[in-house]
Amino acid sequence: MTDRDDDKPDTKAVSAGRMSKAHFGMVNTPVYRASTVLFPDLHTMESHTQEYHYGRRGTPSSRSLEEALCALEGGARTVLVPSGLNACATAILAVMGAGDHLLMVDSVYEPTRIFCDRELSRFGVETTYYPPTADIGPYLKSNTKAVFCESPGSLTFEVQDIPALAQKAHAAGASVLMDNTWATPLLFAAIAHGVDLSIQAVTKYIGGHADLMMGAITANESHAKRLEQFHGTSGLFSSGDDMFLALRGLRTLPVRLRRHAETAMRLSLWLKERPEVTRVLNPALPDDPGHALWKRDFKGANGLLSFELKPVSKTALAAFMDGFSHFGLGWSWGGFESLIVPSHIKRTVTPFRAEGQVLRIQAGLEDAGDLIADLEIAFERLEQKK
Repeated sequence: MTDRDDDKPDTKAVSAGRMSKAHFGMVNTPVYRASTVLFPDLHTMESHTQEYHYGRRGTPSSRSLEEALCALEGGARTVLVPSGLNACATAILAVMGAGDHLLMVDSVYEPTRIFCDRELSRFGVETTYYPPTADIGPYLKSNTKAVFCESPGSLTFEVQDIPALAQKAHAAGASVLMDNTWATPLLFAAIAHGVDLSIQAVTKYIGGHADLMMGAITANESHAKRLEQFHGTSGLFSSGDDMFLALRGLRTLPVRLRRHAETAMRLSLWLKERPEVTRVLNPALPDDPGHALWKRDFKGANGLLSFELKPVSKTALAAFMDGFSHFGLGWSWGGFESLIVPSHIKRTVTPFRAEGQVLRIQAGLEDAGDLIADLEIAFERLEQKK
């Protein structure tokens, strides 16, 4: 099978990275668990002409997944790491050094914020934050080496104008890094919109089954060599078993994303009509503040949304949260199962104002009517404890 540059994303998700001819016609690349790779002779070993030479530096399993993700991203090189957070950290460290300044979006995923505040500072890298929908011009410094984006933002889903941001960052000599896990490359072409390093928590929608941990970073042409070099010298790698699971999930990603988005929209519209709800945060809603940018740049939505409850007691909130039949209480998202968690939103320069508790929903693949019924019963429990 051969991939074509003009294949649609749905087709690439199914066919990219397939290596059937190299594996006796098998549809899926087998799992390679490897450390030592043998060479046939000294000349081959010393000439570095053998395709695979050490497990950490690549196997057919990693090649299949990297090529598939790179094709979807439209990038020059993809590398794999143990988790989504590690992908954020690796992308940052690949372009930053002592004395540099990182401009970080204030709506960033909290573990990335902690990494910047707690660890980057030890290496002499300064991090400051900018409002997610602001012009970054006033926040750039002479030593700004990278601008980090996350759009839509974690928990509150602010949409950033990535092309405009990238233009200003590049004019100032800064690289643009983006956590694109929310959209995946199917819904937002980060590199085509000016991003230099596109980051994915493969754990989420690409894996799709809540059973693996992995991250991926895809570089454009100008950043590919530096990313590959840093990744290699840092000793980063992912297991063959997890690569197999990620490839399996990738093949059904387009279908799953559409179902997640459809259910999330039904839940969003239903929640908007609830008297207990102050607002629903979902950029796919026409009245969302980021809807116009989302509609301009994105090809669709996913299964995530947040909503703010009107103020209630801790007892009433616990009654609402405890007792779901179909929503699980657990971190992460992107799997087949629906989840609900309370959000604790941390900001530095742009306080997020909410009078009541904000809750985040991951709409899974269950029947939407069953999920709505589950929420209906939860609101009844809440009312009884008011």
